[in-house]
Amino acid sequence: MTGSTAALVSFQESGALLRELAGVEVSVSQVERAAEALGTAIAADERNGVERMGNVAPTMYLGMDGTGVPMRHSEVAGRVGKQVDGSAKTREAKLVTLWTAESRDAEGKPVRDPGSITYSAAIESAAALDTSPERSEFAERVLREATRRGFTEASRCVVLGDGSAWIWNTAKELFPQAIQILDRFHAKEHLSHVGKIIYGDSESGKQWIQRRYDELDEGRLPSLLKALDRQTAASPEAAECADYIRNNRHRMRYPDFHKQGLCTATGVVEAGCKVAIGTRLKRTGMHWTVAGANAIIALRCCKLSGRYEDFWERYSGRKLAA
Repeated sequence: MTGSTAALVSFQESGALLRELAGVEVSVSQVERAAEALGTAIAADERNGVERMGNVAPTMYLGMDGTGVPMRHSEVAGRVGKQVDGSAKTREAKLVTLWTAESRDAEGKPVRDPGSITYSAAIESAAALDTSPERSEFAERVLREATRRGFTEASRCVVLGDGSAWIWNTAKELFPQAIQILDRFHAKEHLSHVGKIIYGDSESGKQWIQRRYDELDEGRLPSLLKALDRQTAASPEAAECADYIRNNRHRMRYPDFHKQGLCTATGVVEAGCKVAIGTRLKRTGMHWTVAGANAIIALRCCKLSGRYEDFWERYSGRKLAA
């Protein structure tokens, strides 16, 4: 019960729920110790067990993203960050999400299948030396989750992400056969930012942005790039956006992707960052150690992925055998 409540709400709220619903007095410190110990066991179980779970759909989607987790000062001392003085207040938790979208809405667009989403995440590195024979910690996590879901066994496997290099480097390393799609709404955010920088919040600016949206949606990338290139002399942001599109144009073939009935947005992944990490670890006043954050992230991902009961059977069995 402690694990279930602590996966969902703060340690203090967990203690209150246990008292109210079960009549059990558990102090905040006891909840914290029990939840983190259980999360640590779940993290170890996740690393050691990669048995297949669930059915393989004709099309499988895999998304990756990252979100900052507020840390204790000792965990970010000396690290470069986004604060005014160049210091860091957060560490990035990286998330891999898998799901299927065989369902269709009234317009025939793919819709996420209920109950198909699973999550795995941790504060860990996605980088590895080119000379190293070992994969990065996060790449190993992605591979384990993809193996559990049978990602590469699908007729079509699709990787979705924003423009972060570590996402596409991981995808290229692990799944060279996968279709790569850059989140369409992320690309539109870049175009909107450029339009507002150049034109402000004017009507002509709104029209400029809408024309760029239309070119993007219709696959008219040469026309889109010409419009951006005309602004590069006066706008570094336009030049940066043009480079972003040129570097990712093979991931932005949205008309082709739509004809194939594929998802072109990472809403599931971005929601996963909020659901799996943000709503539990980024609440007001929270500051974590890496070990504590990773334990609760593991606990929460296990719970949200529908694997908690299976883990508990294995965990209880090991305890009894010992």
